[in-house]
Amino acid sequence: MFRDRLLDLLNDRTSTAVEYKHQNISAVMMRLGLRPIKGYQPAKNYQHALIAEVQAKLASSPSIIEQVLAEALQTPDAAAIGALDVVWSPVPKIVLPDERSGVRTVRHYDYASVEASNRKLGNGGEEAVVELERRRLHGAGKRKLAESVEHVSKTRGDGLGYDILSFEESGKERLIEVKTTKSRAETPFFVSRNELQVSQEQPEIFHLIRVFNFGPAPRWYHLPGSIDATCELQESTFLAVPKAG
Repeated sequence: MFRDRLLDLLNDRTSTAVEYKHQNISAVMMRLGLRPIKGYQPAKNYQHALIAEVQAKLASSPSIIEQVLAEALQTPDAAAIGALDVVWSPVPKIVLPDERSGVRTVRHYDYASVEASNRKLGNGGEEAVVELERRRLHGAGKRKLAESVEHVSKTRGDGLGYDILSFEESGKERLIEVKTTKSRAETPFFVSRNELQVSQEQPEIFHLIRVFNFGPAPRWYHLPGSIDATCELQESTFLAVPKAG
């Protein structure tokens, strides 16, 4: 393991200390718009000086950025996707960095944006959730409802503000928006204005399902209701036109 090899090069550093430093770096990677390090949950606190150090390393090693962003455009082969597991994961506790700290991020990368543009990845996650919903309803003895689950982003297009029309066992509709990543549960995701609006207008039937670790061991967590009630939203882009006059 890399951590064990690193310990051999360091003096008076414990395995726990090295583990926590990697968690610090994982948090900084998220702040810079990249995915966290595989196997290391982002730490809640880190030294602000570490931001500059990580940025310097990334700037001197552009191949790292190229590799990470190229990974965001890759999609696991269908044969490599593990058996669908209906055991849901808890919603991760994510502490975002305090932007009022006065530390300015010089460069921001867009792993989440690149991954969101990977339509094949998104479609794979949606199809997996369609299968989960059908399996849930079949298991409850609701065969007709299971057969009525509709992958609406395919059948009607992407403009509805949700991807899947499913049902409760009572027959009540479930509007499901799916967000898929190959990375950890803590990885941020993008929501559109339309998705936000639909969730606000119909919070009692809107469900956001986050698919993460999409690949050999896919996992899921569930955020029911209005997106602005279940998520902390941050402005990421601004539409701009020149001022008149």
